[in-house]
Amino acid sequence: MTESKDWKNGAQGHKFIASFSGGKDSVLALYKAMKAGEAVGLIVMMEEEGKRSRSHGMPPELIHAQAKSIGLPVYSAAASWSEYEKVFIQLLENAKNQGAEVLVTGDLDIPEHGCWHERVANIAGLKLGMPLWEMNHRRAVEEFIKLGFVTIIVTVNLSLGMHEDDLGRVLTLDYVKELESRGIDPCGEGGEFHTTVIDGPIFDYPIPVRKCKIIQNSDYAFLPLELDRVD
Repeated sequence: MTESKDWKNGAQGHKFIASFSGGKDSVLALYKAMKAGEAVGLIVMMEEEGKRSRSHGMPPELIHAQAKSIGLPVYSAAASWSEYEKVFIQLLENAKNQGAEVLVTGDLDIPEHGCWHERVANIAGLKLGMPLWEMNHRRAVEEFIKLGFVTIIVTVNLSLGMHEDDLGRVLTLDYVKELESRGIDPCGEGGEFHTTVIDGPIFDYPIPVRKCKIIQNSDYAFLPLELDRVD
């Protein structure tokens, strides 16, 4: 009989590096992991030119603003898709050299066998922690909101029931009910939407953002956010 994974409690009592998109799932996982262990930093992968993050298309200055408010360093590198895994493992090895023992991710539905994150963590000599693994999607997003996190919808898939006017909306309990009434997963796990978190209990202060012009590309619409510098 194969031993069951204990990914949900993987960060318990350990130092960890967190894979960070700046969106709600990665932030909630970070929050839970910080309650159980000690964070040494955040891993953020960038597109080849280094101008946007791979996961949510965030500019580096916004990512670093989030990290500064949370109080953690960023382990970041730009890579093509063909080089992605190699560079990601190098970042994990760098984090291990700074004391990390576990890689934490915000995944909910990763299969127990054939997990990419577990494989790259093992190559780097780390264990895997996924505090949200197998968590009910509605319960996860409700917990996130009730904890006081504030997140903005920044990407929508127009072919999956989302609309352009969803962009810029803040995720609330009422809005979650609206999304579900439209047949949309409350966590956006089907790729319906992505978010950017701007405040919450692990933030020392809210992140001031400026909403830019909406961009459409095929089935997707994006609301770019920029750091709003208040002098």
